[in-house]
Amino acid sequence: MTAPTPTGSTIIPCLRYRDARAAIAWLERAFGFKAQAVYAEGDIVYHAQLVHGAGMIMLGSVDNGGEWGKLVVQPDEVGGRETQSACVIVADPDAHYARAVAAGAELAIDIADQDYGGRGYACRDLEGHLWWFGSYDPWQAETGAS
Repeated sequence: MTAPTPTGSTIIPCLRYRDARAAIAWLERAFGFKAQAVYAEGDIVYHAQLVHGAGMIMLGSVDNGGEWGKLVVQPDEVGGRETQSACVIVADPDAHYARAVAAGAELAIDIADQDYGGRGYACRDLEGHLWWFGSYDPWQAETGAS
């Protein structure tokens, strides 16, 4: 079993955006991400790394010429559905919710206390990707499950 790295998770969600430069700016403004690295030429982002706490996402332009991009579709190409999404732990979900809504995030599930603990909500970003933000931290939870 691989332990988390000293600087973050060993699992990093990867996303594609039609306007990756706009997505980076929006993800910073709406969700509080910080760009750690952006490798781009003109409007094409080949690879970007955005951090949030000890976590990270990587993203790039839909049409960046890479093999990976050919394997991924955008939410609007499959009726807005997702086969996976990112869950981001936030200290103050109500403040995060207000920030995201003010930036234009489309709510998918309104903010609420969760039966399993914590408080959270689901929303879509500017290109329809689904996100969950909440205070439940499975690394800190006493679950009793095995």
